[in-house]
Amino acid sequence: MASLLSPSAAISLRLKLNRSSAVSANTPSKICCTFPGNGRCQRLSFKTKAAGSVEGNVLDKESASISDKIDYGVVGIHHVGILCENLERSLEFYQNILGLEINEARPHDKLPYRGAWLWVGSEMIHLMELPNPDPLIGRPEHGGRDRHACISIRDVSKLQAILDKAGIPYTLSRSGRPAIFTRDPDANALEFTQV
Repeated sequence: MASLLSPSAAISLRLKLNRSSAVSANTPSKICCTFPGNGRCQRLSFKTKAAGSVEGNVLDKESASISDKIDYGVVGIHHVGILCENLERSLEFYQNILGLEINEARPHDKLPYRGAWLWVGSEMIHLMELPNPDPLIGRPEHGGRDRHACISIRDVSKLQAILDKAGIPYTLSRSGRPAIFTRDPDANALEFTQV
């Protein structure tokens, strides 16, 4: 009989089973646990081969495995791709309103469409002049209820003043936290959250 969880996993898992609950063989189960230290939710997969029933809160298993971390080297988000109808109009917004700068090191002439790479801290936005398959009308007024990219900033009130001066509509976070939502000229939703 194999042990399902080792003490080093630091997970307390209590299975409350009825005395005669039927269990099917090779049933994968998934749970989400928060680990001490990083506080992140890790998905754990259990595969069990079980005898036909549970007797007295004991489950005989031929084998069990646990995968507590999927690690292939994620270090962050490199860039977010945003579709635009007119590159110059989008650059006017992203550069002249939001103050983002072009990353000249990124190739602009190697792709079969026009585009630009803009710095957002150490990450980037990739503007791509391509047809947008999404509808431009009927989108939620509040960008937090739509697909959006979130950019962390130091002062939401300064951005609010910039958007007011430019006449660009926005909504504030409905949770009360310091965040503002707006849309670019192509109705792509952007969130700016104060950190």
